[in-house]
Amino acid sequence: MLTVQNLAAGYGQSQVLFDVSLELGSGEVLALLGRNGMGKTTTIASITGMLPAWNGVLTMDGRSIANMPSFQVGKLGLGLVPEGRQIFPTLTVEENLVATATRRGSANPRWTLRQVWDLFPRLRERRRQSGGVLSGGEQQMLAIGRALMTNPRLLILDEATEGLAPAIRAEIWAVLAALKNEGQTILVIDKHLSAVLRLADRIVVLEKGRSVWTGTSEALASAQDIRDKYLGV
Repeated sequence: MLTVQNLAAGYGQSQVLFDVSLELGSGEVLALLGRNGMGKTTTIASITGMLPAWNGVLTMDGRSIANMPSFQVGKLGLGLVPEGRQIFPTLTVEENLVATATRRGSANPRWTLRQVWDLFPRLRERRRQSGGVLSGGEQQMLAIGRALMTNPRLLILDEATEGLAPAIRAEIWAVLAALKNEGQTILVIDKHLSAVLRLADRIVVLEKGRSVWTGTSEALASAQDIRDKYLGV
């Protein structure tokens, strides 16, 4: 579904990505890992069209999306749960969800308000409240629900469990596992390695803007040297 080859990008005259490559198949969960500042979010920004690619290949279903405007990338079926949630604080929970909703050509879309309420009952209870008064965990649920309301073919989550209480974090991981079981294609960035290894099929590790290791979750779980070298604090 998604192919990234030899991606280079940056901000202004500062290059952040030098050689990033990854492939993500339909129904697969891929995790993008690395220490802070290694280029994970910049990679997502280039994939989603929010940051121009300086060089390299970016394709979705074989179609080039390199430097395609982000709204057009979204129309191809990419849904983003951005770092920092970025919900609309003055809109109600329901308005946040409806604002992004699309059927994507289907008369019976998988994700509607009812399905999001079923996935996150807490949001149903707070449907009339402004997004800005929700707790951090509730805002993260709303950010995920908002992305799902676009009925994405590819769901990207950038640090979706960062700063959350352990109980809420576990709830988010359970939701992602359920989405995976339904065949949702997912690209995830997260610092909680044990949870990532349970969820992801494959891993790509970044170091200073380069892909330095690619393999299965099982292989990374067994590779203590790789975890120490590229992921240890």
